[in-house]
Amino acid sequence: MTLTQTADVRTLEDLLGLDVVLHDPATLDRYRHDDAEWAASALPLAVVLARSTEDVVAAVQWARDAGVRIVPRGAGTGLSGGANAVENCIVLSLERMDSVLEVNTDERYAVTQPGVINDTLRAVVAEHGLWYPPDPASSAISTIGGNVATNAGGICCVKYGVTRDYVLGLTVVLADGSVVELGRKTAKGVAGYDLTGLMVGSEGTLGIVTSVTVKLLPLAGRDERAVIGYFPSLSAAGDAVAAISRAGIIPAALEIVDRTCLRAVDDWMHLGLPSEVDTLLLARVDERGAVGDELADQVADVFAAAGGTDVERATDPEDIARLFQARRLAYPALERLGPVLTEDICVPRSAVPEMLRRIQATAAAHDVTIANIAHAGDGNLHPLIIAPEGDDAAKARAKTAFDQIVADCIALGGTVTGEHGVGLLKLPGLRVEIGERVVAMHQAVKDALDPAGTLNPGKAF
Repeated sequence: MTLTQTADVRTLEDLLGLDVVLHDPATLDRYRHDDAEWAASALPLAVVLARSTEDVVAAVQWARDAGVRIVPRGAGTGLSGGANAVENCIVLSLERMDSVLEVNTDERYAVTQPGVINDTLRAVVAEHGLWYPPDPASSAISTIGGNVATNAGGICCVKYGVTRDYVLGLTVVLADGSVVELGRKTAKGVAGYDLTGLMVGSEGTLGIVTSVTVKLLPLAGRDERAVIGYFPSLSAAGDAVAAISRAGIIPAALEIVDRTCLRAVDDWMHLGLPSEVDTLLLARVDERGAVGDELADQVADVFAAAGGTDVERATDPEDIARLFQARRLAYPALERLGPVLTEDICVPRSAVPEMLRRIQATAAAHDVTIANIAHAGDGNLHPLIIAPEGDDAAKARAKTAFDQIVADCIALGGTVTGEHGVGLLKLPGLRVEIGERVVAMHQAVKDALDPAGTLNPGKAF
């Protein structure tokens, strides 16, 4: 850090206070990158732990005047490098802005600060008989602001939609330090361009979100049943997923967990998971009464016809929670085995079997271990490429495999990211997917709202 940069940071300290602006080496290193350790990062000049919209405004105005860039950050759980620090930047953390400000039971919405953990919001609104559906696998550790930044999905999004479907309005600090209120609190509204929707999924490149108004659903009215099937191969489970789609069934969840993930989770958490199966396909339906029973039977029949064995219905809430917990814990369990390069591709549901076959072929061709979990019901696959710690050759093969998976996804009509965001890791694939003309449209929007390139430069497109 140069003397000039140190002086600038001390000016920021004068504005916000020593407890808000941190620049000791340990903190800078801790906030250097999110969970995408494979993506490039640099040490920030400082970390700002904002407490309010006013703090964010002060930091943005300081950065604008100082010619310093800003990387917004939530809990740092991102998997694509969207919160990785860049040269000459401050990391602006919103984790201290962690209050649910309002729950309106009559209109069924909540207003929350961006640092609120997803599961915390769900628990708070549940006390009012309401439900916030988006539930990324990281719901216990990821923030609503981060979910908004990447338009996060989750296990139940096959039926209930993703974050953008529930965001009614936002408070946003723009690159010039001005504050705008976007969206509405009414059930309907089409006035003006959908600037709220534009901000959702923009990965902090267009503005910094300091409050979020989300739509809620009634908590009552769902009666959950799970259907479990074990399959002899990953591709056979993919065939069952395609068959579910062809049958017109829309489950509340449809998740794939392969044997590598099951073993890693059970070795870690000792949940008593089956150890000899190749692939688990886990469905959930939540219609009430006879309708739900009939739908669960249909799912079980499709599983069996596609080659599933030991297909069974589960109604015990503890059994259902245990199996879905295994799905949620797959990524951290695999991290214990070595650095993980995470994919987030999404293909048409009919292409899921072929994409899974190509993933397995890629693993064999490049001599890498690829574990597989998936929000299979909407074609969102998460191949997890594992490289042993310190093995540079394996890491290089993993990156080659990563690029091949992206290429195969695009060739099958898919998209390079279903919910994790583009960040840094998916930039090359995105350009292939959307083309240079559409990239230029993104740049035009960025230039209009952030002409100096202050906010999260080099990310998302």
